Amino acid sequence: MNIKQSRRSSWRFGSPQRQSGISIVLVSLSLFMLMAFTALSVDGGNLFVARNELHNASDAGALAGARFLYTSDGSAVNAGANQVATDAAEANNSQNETVEIISALRGHWSFGSRTFTADDSLVPADLFEKTTAELDEYDPFEPFINAVEVVTARQQTPVEAFFGRVLGFEGYEASARSVAYIGFAGTLRPEDVDQPIALCKQALLNPGGNYSCDVGRFIPEGDQTGGWTNFEHDQSGATNAKELKDLVEGDGNENEMFFGEDIATNNGQVQSAFSALYDRWVDETNREETWTITLPVIDCESGVAPQNPLVGAVTVHVMWVVSNAQENKIDQYAPERMSLSPDSEDVEWPGDWENASTDGEVRWDDFVDHFGLQFQNGDPADWRKMSIYFLPSCSVHEPKGQTGGENFGILAQIPVLVD
Repeated sequence: MNIKQSRRSSWRFGSPQRQSGISIVLVSLSLFMLMAFTALSVDGGNLFVARNELHNASDAGALAGARFLYTSDGSAVNAGANQVATDAAEANNSQNETVEIISALRGHWSFGSRTFTADDSLVPADLFEKTTAELDEYDPFEPFINAVEVVTARQQTPVEAFFGRVLGFEGYEASARSVAYIGFAGTLRPEDVDQPIALCKQALLNPGGNYSCDVGRFIPEGDQTGGWTNFEHDQSGATNAKELKDLVEGDGNENEMFFGEDIATNNGQVQSAFSALYDRWVDETNREETWTITLPVIDCESGVAPQNPLVGAVTVHVMWVVSNAQENKIDQYAPERMSLSPDSEDVEWPGDWENASTDGEVRWDDFVDHFGLQFQNGDPADWRKMSIYFLPSCSVHEPKGQTGGENFGILAQIPVLVD
């Protein structure tokens, strides 16, 4: 009897049959875990590839939509931007499957809150009298349309499951989202700016720190209005008179210019460069219409020269230029008529002007009053030799360069991905 009990005990706890049964369970569990890890590895890698392709599609769509978010002259929101974004995203495939476009929307991107707000407005925001920070805040009553959001997905054609089918997965849904932002010109491509004159942002801002269309003046004497520049980075001082003269007679910056980096500047009088500028102004305008040019904008908080940070670009209407030899010849050289250049349509242009008086001071005073020409302290601009009088444009002008600069009324042409 004891022998039988011993045998039963041996079978129950240590018999070969019992050990074999436990081994089968363990092998089954191991196979299941192996299948699960294989599914995770193979299907996970496949899903990663699919999501990357969806991101490529959403990136392409958002960048294309943002690039065409405004019309070519920057003056109006492009109603077709959403469709451009959709078409660009759909041109991409994900594992030979058509990318599904969940949404492609224009709207407002805020760097402060890191949020995108869809807005189908076609009305361009008033960029003037506003700081870049103010434009960053979403205003539903006057939105600044500055971004395109694209969401892509694989929902109708889920990402294929391989080993996951064994675990009951038929496929995996996936999605991706991208936001592209178009801001203000910062990086300037070759020939984006026209003349080797850098205007100080301090001369373009009103006391509230906003870009203003009030008229300033430029005399290269370090008065925080502007100075000469050779457009070059990593140099100290733009002092080569021949180089500046050649640039005046040329087609603008030869090399790309980078936002936030110093460019070489000069706050002194450069007679040969100024004479060349005067001659070109006469050739361009016959002294009867404005000369519309785009110039780099620098930060002059510490004065002008030998180098200043590039912070953007601005379009101005050159109203008048007084040469060195005309200081005491106001009767002969003061303006008699002025109209806006045919290649520019400024919304704030005060209207054509004409005065036939033989008294040069009368003509000049009337000219200054009509166009509101004034120094930074608000005094009317007087007649001075080697002076350039300009009116900052109140229109949004043709986009330039890559996003990255501050608001001086020129949108960028090349957007950047922000989310």
